[in-house]
Amino acid sequence: MLSRRHLRTKVLQSLYAFIQSGNSDIVAGEKHLIKSIDKLYELYIYQLSLLIEIVDFAKKRSEENKKKYFPTRDELNPNTKFIDNKLIRQISDNRDYQRYYNKYKINWSEEQEMIRKLYNMTREGKFFKKFMETKGNGYESDKEILQKIIKKIIAPYEFLEQYYEDKTIFWSFEDFYTANMMVLKTIKAVEETWTDHHPLPELFKETPEGELDDRKYMLDLFRKSILHFDENRELIAERAKNWELDRIAIMDILLINMALVELTDFPSIPVKVTMNEYIEISKYYSSSKSKLFINGILDKMVEEFRASKKIRKTGRGLLDN
Repeated sequence: MLSRRHLRTKVLQSLYAFIQSGNSDIVAGEKHLIKSIDKLYELYIYQLSLLIEIVDFAKKRSEENKKKYFPTRDELNPNTKFIDNKLIRQISDNRDYQRYYNKYKINWSEEQEMIRKLYNMTREGKFFKKFMETKGNGYESDKEILQKIIKKIIAPYEFLEQYYEDKTIFWSFEDFYTANMMVLKTIKAVEETWTDHHPLPELFKETPEGELDDRKYMLDLFRKSILHFDENRELIAERAKNWELDRIAIMDILLINMALVELTDFPSIPVKVTMNEYIEISKYYSSSKSKLFINGILDKMVEEFRASKKIRKTGRGLLDN
């Protein structure tokens, strides 16, 4: 489910923590990286459970309205289009989901005020009113309304983001964004014919036979980026004219270091892919000046490494990429 860019970003974050802490235990660093990935999956399950919780809250509210002393006609005969969402019931009944839900001991009982606010924000949205007014209750419309709740209500809700960050140091803004993306991917992937035995998507995508496994790629990139750090740091310093090494942001050094590791130690990844990926990541973790600096250093070093045969790409179509 996670793209290579997500994996690179996770490695970058763990590498930064490792270097800044002065740690020398690579095995401990790898365990920290793996735990951060596991915690990301936990956040993904939390976000799925939050969607279910909002729909369940709507159902409870509907049942309470019927018990009023003087219920209105609409309260006695409510529009159940939202609370009958087929996709939500599929996820709620899913064996994999239930197993993880219990494993993580998820409980929203003390956060009912937040659930109420999220439900009210949903109910007041124009997209929701349009959904409720539209006749029919097709599976695709059930998917669409959940996607819109994620995009328009949950993802922008800063209090929820802060709530997660307060629960564990492993959950940051980037993880919140990634977990929402994972939920959207899941909603898109689920089919009406899926039973409760259908497995939830895994964090690491299935890799075609003969290609580098994503989990191995992530751990190899982390380990080799540590092992080559001092060497690559010196190479960067030698080529950064008019820059003293201590003036170069540590994040820029880490990004260039990771790119150099990919260029020289991962023969199946095209040069263009590596260059483009790290330039893109630098847009989020570095300044605009840093982006130009990183691009300039990498351009130089790719040219030098090609000339010295340090870059050796294998596989069909990779010799000039």
